[in-house]
Amino acid sequence: MTRHLGSCHCGAVTFAIEAEIDHLTACDCSLCVKKNARMVRVHEDALTVLSGGDHLGVYVWNTHRARHHFCRTCGIYVFHRKRAAPDMYEVNVFCLDGFDPSTLPVRSSQGVGMSVAAKGARDVWPGPREA
Repeated sequence: MTRHLGSCHCGAVTFAIEAEIDHLTACDCSLCVKKNARMVRVHEDALTVLSGGDHLGVYVWNTHRARHHFCRTCGIYVFHRKRAAPDMYEVNVFCLDGFDPSTLPVRSSQGVGMSVAAKGARDVWPGPREA
């Protein structure tokens, strides 16, 4: 496995992943579309926060199972724990130091059709509504 180092914009949060990156993921859920990240999926054992864990904020919505982590200083989304696979993280490849994602294929990840279970969910959140 190749070790990739990464950080948020301001450098307050640093992390490492162990991964062979051969494709990227682009999710079509309402949150991922707005943040426009390209991600790589890694098992939770392959992600290590090296510094700045106290700078990480978390955004949860809908079912509160997915946990989207961002730097509370600069606001950059660095990674999130997946709702559909809670032992996996999706890591923002634009945060990886010296990594060029331009030559890798991008696989679509279906998020738009996942159920919306949040009480008072916004109409712009697509997906079937649970009773």
